[in-house]
Amino acid sequence: MEFPARPAAPKFAPLFFSAILALCTAPAFAQAPATPPVVPDWALPSSPTHVQVPPPAGFHRPTVNFNTPFGVFDGQSDIGGPLVPGSASHDAASGRYTITSAGYNIWYTRDEFRFLWKKFSGDVSAAADLTFPDPNGFGDRMAVVMIRQNLEDDSKMAMVGTHGAGMLQLASRDDKGAMVTDMEYRFGARLTGGSLTLIHASRIGIEKHGDSISLFVSVQGEPMHQFGPPITLHFDGPFYVGIGFSSHQPATSDSAVASNIAIENSAGKVQ
Repeated sequence: MEFPARPAAPKFAPLFFSAILALCTAPAFAQAPATPPVVPDWALPSSPTHVQVPPPAGFHRPTVNFNTPFGVFDGQSDIGGPLVPGSASHDAASGRYTITSAGYNIWYTRDEFRFLWKKFSGDVSAAADLTFPDPNGFGDRMAVVMIRQNLEDDSKMAMVGTHGAGMLQLASRDDKGAMVTDMEYRFGARLTGGSLTLIHASRIGIEKHGDSISLFVSVQGEPMHQFGPPITLHFDGPFYVGIGFSSHQPATSDSAVASNIAIENSAGKVQ
Protein backbone atom coordinates (compact mmCIF):
# COMPACT_ATOMS: atom_id res chain seq x y z
CA MET A 1 0.00 0.00 0.00
CA GLU A 2 1.38 3.36 -0.97
CA PHE A 3 0.92 6.50 1.18
CA PRO A 4 0.79 9.94 -0.35
CA ALA A 5 3.95 11.96 -0.02
CA ARG A 6 4.05 14.51 2.91
CA PRO A 7 3.59 18.02 1.50
CA ALA A 8 6.67 20.21 1.52
CA ALA A 9 7.00 22.85 4.31
CA PRO A 10 5.89 26.29 3.19
CA LYS A 11 8.68 28.36 1.76
CA PHE A 12 7.89 31.29 4.09
CA ALA A 13 8.45 29.34 7.37
CA PRO A 14 12.14 30.30 7.83
CA LEU A 15 11.29 33.93 7.14
CA PHE A 16 8.38 33.77 9.63
CA PHE A 17 10.57 32.41 12.45
CA SER A 18 13.31 34.91 11.64
CA ALA A 19 10.79 37.73 12.03
CA ILE A 20 9.73 36.43 15.46
CA LEU A 21 13.37 36.21 16.57
CA ALA A 22 13.99 39.76 15.39
CA LEU A 23 11.00 41.06 17.34
CA CYS A 24 12.12 39.29 20.51
CA THR A 25 15.67 40.59 20.36
CA ALA A 26 15.07 44.13 19.06
CA PRO A 27 16.23 46.87 21.48
CA ALA A 28 13.49 48.75 23.36
CA PHE A 29 12.85 52.28 22.21
CA ALA A 30 13.31 55.05 24.79
CA GLN A 31 10.04 56.43 26.14
CA ALA A 32 9.23 60.05 25.49
CA PRO A 33 9.55 62.27 28.57
CA ALA A 34 6.34 62.79 30.50
CA THR A 35 4.40 65.91 29.63
CA PRO A 36 4.42 68.35 32.56
CA PRO A 37 0.98 68.97 34.05
CA VAL A 38 -0.91 72.00 32.81
CA VAL A 39 -1.49 74.46 35.66
CA PRO A 40 -4.45 76.81 35.32
CA ASP A 41 -3.58 80.46 35.79
CA TRP A 42 -5.81 80.87 38.84
CA ALA A 43 -3.88 78.13 40.68
CA LEU A 44 -0.43 79.68 40.30
CA PRO A 45 0.95 80.96 43.61
CA SER A 46 1.06 84.67 44.30
CA SER A 47 4.24 86.48 43.28
CA PRO A 48 5.31 90.06 42.50
CA THR A 49 3.70 89.64 39.07
CA HIS A 50 0.73 87.37 39.86
CA VAL A 51 -2.09 87.14 42.38
CA GLN A 52 -3.63 83.76 43.18
CA VAL A 53 -7.43 83.86 43.03
CA PRO A 54 -10.20 81.41 43.99
CA PRO A 55 -10.93 78.54 41.58
CA PRO A 56 -13.76 79.03 39.08
CA ALA A 57 -17.24 78.36 40.41
CA GLY A 58 -18.01 74.65 40.31
CA PHE A 59 -14.39 73.58 39.73
CA HIS A 60 -13.48 70.28 41.42
CA ARG A 61 -11.09 67.38 41.10
CA PRO A 62 -11.89 64.00 42.65
CA THR A 63 -9.99 62.97 45.77
CA VAL A 64 -7.85 59.82 45.54
CA ASN A 65 -8.28 57.69 48.68
CA PHE A 66 -6.10 54.90 50.10
CA ASN A 67 -8.17 53.08 52.71
CA THR A 68 -5.30 51.04 54.13
CA PRO A 69 -4.15 51.53 57.75
CA PHE A 70 -0.92 53.52 57.91
CA GLY A 71 0.80 53.83 61.28
CA VAL A 72 -1.73 55.30 63.73
CA PHE A 73 -4.01 56.39 60.86
CA ASP A 74 -6.93 54.59 59.21
CA GLY A 75 -5.98 55.78 55.73
CA GLN A 76 -4.69 58.64 53.62
CA SER A 77 -5.92 60.73 50.70
CA ASP A 78 -4.81 63.11 47.97
CA ILE A 79 -7.56 65.62 48.69
CA GLY A 80 -8.66 67.43 45.54
CA GLY A 81 -6.55 65.30 43.20
CA PRO A 82 -3.34 67.39 43.07
CA LEU A 83 -1.70 67.50 39.64
CA VAL A 84 1.31 65.65 41.10
CA PRO A 85 0.34 62.64 43.26
CA GLY A 86 1.41 62.81 46.89
CA SER A 87 2.99 60.18 49.12
CA ALA A 88 3.82 59.47 52.75
CA SER A 89 6.32 57.35 54.65
CA HIS A 90 6.40 56.23 58.26
CA ASP A 91 9.39 55.43 60.47
CA ALA A 92 7.86 53.11 63.06
CA ALA A 93 10.91 53.31 65.35
CA SER A 94 10.74 57.11 65.72
CA GLY A 95 7.05 57.62 65.00
CA ARG A 96 7.91 60.19 62.31
CA TYR A 97 5.73 60.66 59.23
CA THR A 98 7.11 62.35 56.12
CA ILE A 99 4.33 63.78 53.94
CA THR A 100 5.10 64.80 50.36
CA SER A 101 2.60 66.74 48.29
CA ALA A 102 2.07 69.36 45.63
CA GLY A 103 -1.22 71.26 45.67
CA TYR A 104 -2.26 74.83 44.91
CA ASN A 105 -3.56 75.61 48.41
CA ILE A 106 -5.67 74.67 51.43
CA TRP A 107 -7.84 77.73 51.11
CA TYR A 108 -10.68 79.43 49.22
CA THR A 109 -13.54 77.05 48.34
CA ARG A 110 -11.54 73.82 47.80
CA ASP A 111 -8.27 72.18 48.85
CA GLU A 112 -5.38 70.19 47.37
CA PHE A 113 -3.08 68.34 49.78
CA ARG A 114 -2.02 64.97 51.19
CA PHE A 115 -4.04 64.02 54.27
CA LEU A 116 -3.41 61.20 56.79
CA TRP A 117 -6.60 60.57 58.75
CA LYS A 118 -8.59 58.70 61.36
CA LYS A 119 -12.39 58.63 61.75
CA PHE A 120 -13.94 59.99 64.95
CA SER A 121 -17.20 61.11 66.49
CA GLY A 122 -17.61 63.35 69.53
CA ASP A 123 -14.81 65.37 71.11
CA VAL A 124 -11.22 65.27 69.86
CA SER A 125 -7.75 66.45 70.88
CA ALA A 126 -4.95 66.27 68.28
CA ALA A 127 -1.40 67.64 68.17
CA ALA A 128 1.92 67.15 66.38
CA ASP A 129 5.40 68.57 65.97
CA LEU A 130 5.47 69.86 62.36
CA THR A 131 8.70 70.80 60.58
CA PHE A 132 9.94 71.44 57.04
CA PRO A 133 13.10 69.52 56.03
CA ASP A 134 13.99 72.04 53.30
CA PRO A 135 14.60 75.42 55.00
CA ASN A 136 14.45 77.20 51.64
CA GLY A 137 11.03 75.99 50.52
CA PHE A 138 8.09 78.14 49.47
CA GLY A 139 7.00 80.55 52.20
CA ASP A 140 3.29 79.71 51.94
CA ARG A 141 3.64 75.92 52.11
CA MET A 142 1.50 74.65 54.94
CA ALA A 143 1.47 71.71 57.39
CA VAL A 144 -1.81 71.26 59.25
CA VAL A 145 -3.68 69.40 61.97
CA MET A 146 -7.24 69.20 60.66
CA ILE A 147 -10.82 68.16 61.39
CA ARG A 148 -12.69 67.48 58.15
CA GLN A 149 -16.32 66.51 57.60
CA ASN A 150 -15.51 64.38 54.54
CA LEU A 151 -12.76 63.77 51.98
CA GLU A 152 -14.19 65.86 49.15
CA ASP A 153 -12.14 68.85 48.02
CA ASP A 154 -14.71 71.43 49.20
CA SER A 155 -15.55 69.85 52.56
CA LYS A 156 -16.43 71.74 55.73
CA MET A 157 -13.27 71.77 57.84
CA ALA A 158 -11.34 73.38 60.70
CA MET A 159 -7.56 73.37 60.92
CA VAL A 160 -4.54 74.74 62.69
CA GLY A 161 -1.65 75.31 60.33
CA THR A 162 1.98 76.37 60.34
CA HIS A 163 3.46 78.01 57.23
CA GLY A 164 6.94 77.88 55.79
CA ALA A 165 7.47 81.55 56.58
CA GLY A 166 6.34 81.09 60.19
CA MET A 167 2.70 82.18 60.23
CA LEU A 168 0.34 80.21 62.48
CA GLN A 169 -3.41 80.12 61.89
CA LEU A 170 -6.75 78.76 63.05
CA ALA A 171 -8.91 78.51 59.92
CA SER A 172 -12.27 77.07 58.93
CA ARG A 173 -14.58 76.46 56.00
CA ASP A 174 -17.92 76.72 57.70
CA ASP A 175 -19.94 74.89 55.06
CA LYS A 176 -19.40 72.81 51.94
CA GLY A 177 -17.90 75.01 49.21
CA ALA A 178 -17.70 78.13 51.40
CA MET A 179 -14.70 80.48 51.48
CA VAL A 180 -12.15 79.82 54.22
CA THR A 181 -11.81 82.39 57.01
CA ASP A 182 -9.04 82.47 59.60
CA MET A 183 -7.22 84.11 62.47
CA GLU A 184 -3.48 84.52 61.87
CA TYR A 185 -0.63 84.81 64.36
CA ARG A 186 3.12 85.36 64.18
CA PHE A 187 5.71 84.97 66.93
CA GLY A 188 8.92 86.96 66.78
CA ALA A 189 12.15 87.41 68.72
CA ARG A 190 14.07 90.69 68.84
CA LEU A 191 17.71 90.00 68.13
CA THR A 192 20.77 92.06 69.02
CA GLY A 193 20.74 95.07 66.74
CA GLY A 194 16.97 95.41 66.74
CA SER A 195 15.91 93.07 63.90
CA LEU A 196 12.85 90.88 64.41
CA THR A 197 13.00 87.19 63.45
CA LEU A 198 9.89 85.06 63.08
CA ILE A 199 9.80 81.93 65.24
CA HIS A 200 8.18 78.69 64.10
CA ALA A 201 6.00 77.15 66.79
CA SER A 202 7.55 73.88 67.93
CA ARG A 203 4.19 72.12 68.30
CA ILE A 204 0.58 72.86 67.36
CA GLY A 205 -2.73 71.22 68.16
CA ILE A 206 -6.50 71.45 67.74
CA GLU A 207 -9.29 70.66 70.19
CA LYS A 208 -12.95 69.97 69.42
CA HIS A 209 -15.13 70.33 72.54
CA GLY A 210 -18.71 70.09 71.37
CA ASP A 211 -18.93 72.74 68.65
CA SER A 212 -16.03 74.79 70.06
CA ILE A 213 -12.76 74.51 68.09
CA SER A 214 -9.53 75.85 69.64
CA LEU A 215 -5.91 76.34 68.63
CA PHE A 216 -3.21 75.05 71.00
CA VAL A 217 0.48 75.85 70.69
CA SER A 218 3.90 75.36 72.22
CA VAL A 219 6.14 78.12 70.86
CA GLN A 220 9.49 77.09 72.33
CA GLY A 221 8.88 73.79 74.11
CA GLU A 222 6.68 75.04 76.97
CA PRO A 223 3.53 72.99 77.85
CA MET A 224 0.79 73.19 75.23
CA HIS A 225 -1.69 75.99 75.89
CA GLN A 226 -4.72 77.45 74.15
CA PHE A 227 -3.92 80.53 72.07
CA GLY A 228 -6.48 83.04 70.83
CA PRO A 229 -10.27 82.71 70.90
CA PRO A 230 -12.04 79.52 69.78
CA ILE A 231 -14.35 79.32 66.78
CA THR A 232 -17.75 77.62 66.68
CA LEU A 233 -18.36 74.95 64.05
CA HIS A 234 -20.54 71.83 64.11
CA PHE A 235 -19.38 68.48 62.69
CA ASP A 236 -21.62 65.45 62.24
CA GLY A 237 -20.01 62.17 63.26
CA PRO A 238 -18.18 60.40 61.90
CA PHE A 239 -15.67 62.97 60.65
CA TYR A 240 -11.95 62.83 59.81
CA VAL A 241 -9.05 64.01 61.99
CA GLY A 242 -5.41 63.99 60.96
CA ILE A 243 -2.36 65.74 59.60
CA GLY A 244 -1.69 67.09 56.13
CA PHE A 245 0.64 69.09 53.93
CA SER A 246 0.42 71.21 50.78
CA SER A 247 3.41 72.75 48.98
CA HIS A 248 1.21 75.66 47.81
CA GLN A 249 2.66 75.03 44.34
CA PRO A 250 0.29 73.11 42.06
CA ALA A 251 2.93 71.18 40.09
CA THR A 252 5.89 71.13 42.52
CA SER A 253 6.13 68.75 45.47
CA ASP A 254 7.71 69.47 48.83
CA SER A 255 7.67 67.69 52.20
CA ALA A 256 6.81 68.19 55.85
CA VAL A 257 7.62 65.94 58.80
CA ALA A 258 5.15 65.20 61.59
CA SER A 259 6.31 63.60 64.84
CA ASN A 260 5.11 63.00 68.39
CA ILE A 261 1.55 62.71 67.10
CA ALA A 262 -1.15 62.53 69.77
CA ILE A 263 -4.83 62.03 68.84
CA GLU A 264 -7.44 61.35 71.54
CA ASN A 265 -11.22 60.87 71.29
CA SER A 266 -11.70 63.36 74.11
CA ALA A 267 -11.43 67.11 74.81
CA GLY A 268 -8.84 68.46 77.23
CA LYS A 269 -6.12 66.07 76.03
CA VAL A 270 -4.06 68.31 73.72
CA GLN A 271 -0.47 67.73 74.79
